[in-house]
Amino acid sequence: MREYELTVLIHPDLEMNLEPATDKIKALIEANGGKITKEANEGKKKLAYQIKGQDFAVYYYYELELPVTAPARISSVLNITDEAIRYLLVAKDPRREKMMAKRQERKAQEEAKEEE
Repeated sequence: MREYELTVLIHPDLEMNLEPATDKIKALIEANGGKITKEANEGKKKLAYQIKGQDFAVYYYYELELPVTAPARISSVLNITDEAIRYLLVAKDPRREKMMAKRQERKAQEEAKEEE
């Protein structure tokens, strides 16, 4: 199982009732053997340019663990899903995670020195 990040732009008309759209995405992930480790609703934002005639979208972010064959299957379904106007599914970079952890550690050390 590899770690992935999935960001889905959900149609703005569904903002008041996101549950059916997010449940559909969760079911798709779980049906392909995936596991959701983190999920966040980033809220409704203005798009830089129109996508499928829409100026706004609701951003939904997931961190996933997926088997090797799942990303292709998930992408093919999200391409034809009406609720998702755009998505991005990428593998997480373990080097970036290490770098961010080191950066936070250094910041914590600097703050501890300042308090002394």
